[in-house]
Amino acid sequence: MRPYTLSDFDFTLPEALIAQHPAPERSSSRLLDGTGPAAQDRIFRDLPSLLKAGDLLVFNDTKVLKARLFGEKASGGKVELLVERVLTGNQVAAHMRVSKKPEPGATINLVGDGGFRATLLGRWPDADGTLFRFVLSNDAGDDPYTLMERHGHVPLPPYITHTDSAEDAQRYQTVFARAPGAVAAPTAALHFDDALLAQLEAQGVQRASVTLHVGAGTFQPVKTENIAEHQMHSEWYEVPAATQQAIAACKARGGRVVAVGTTTVRTLESWAQSGVASGDTRIFITPGFAFQHVDLLVTNFHLPKSSLMMLVSAFAGYEHIMDLYRHAIANQYRFFSYGDAMLLQRKTA
Repeated sequence: MRPYTLSDFDFTLPEALIAQHPAPERSSSRLLDGTGPAAQDRIFRDLPSLLKAGDLLVFNDTKVLKARLFGEKASGGKVELLVERVLTGNQVAAHMRVSKKPEPGATINLVGDGGFRATLLGRWPDADGTLFRFVLSNDAGDDPYTLMERHGHVPLPPYITHTDSAEDAQRYQTVFARAPGAVAAPTAALHFDDALLAQLEAQGVQRASVTLHVGAGTFQPVKTENIAEHQMHSEWYEVPAATQQAIAACKARGGRVVAVGTTTVRTLESWAQSGVASGDTRIFITPGFAFQHVDLLVTNFHLPKSSLMMLVSAFAGYEHIMDLYRHAIANQYRFFSYGDAMLLQRKTA
């Protein structure tokens, strides 16, 4: 296999194809069927016709936090926090956008009633960490989840240009979101609605869940031309025992494991690689990676030069992915988080 560089994963995307709002109905998005040699244009609600009884859909059940908080320092300087992880003791680890960083011990008054504030403790996860550790508190003693839900904003991706709305609070969340902790949605799963899930179940397609709390690093482009030098961000994942059993049973009956989203792929393959069912992962999947669990992948269209472009190229084959992306752009598919989807099959050696 030839070596790949960062430039191999670049492409020109017309700005008009970056979806700013979701489709009117979740399952009315387009679906580019890339399971065969030639691309086929479908609608997402056609997915049941491409799956069969005995297949297993694996979803990421993470729930997006209203993780963007606004406030000001005692001096009046504006501050924006993006909570990346909720820790113990009402503490959070967050990105901080501010003109001059406050010193540890400083209190930031956040927008919200009841004396909502953040007290800076230091950096995280260590003294040189890129994130900051805060205690979130209010006069009523509410926990960080309650405070964010009440006062926070939906952390829309940087390429979505409008401020968050009631539509985003509903649609930038899967219909089965359960475990709060993500700052970005597992976007391939946004296309599933209750009617489609019921149809798949009636057809005999089974369902299981993993959890991976998607971090803001998912939007960061790879910057090193030698992709082996890229340092992946860390995200917490869990593969429950019931899901482990469901995958084993699926394989035993000859079914296919269908990962919904790249976050599900990263979770399952982290577990396969490490043998650890719960913990932090920095898995970086590039062409040449040996997949152990996933047979089919439902995914959205990804950013140029991103680690996710490398993942889908590893999964379905680099040339095939580039052909599919050329087809998608020529046929005006909608890209990124609120965009359309594709169905991919794992390339066999």
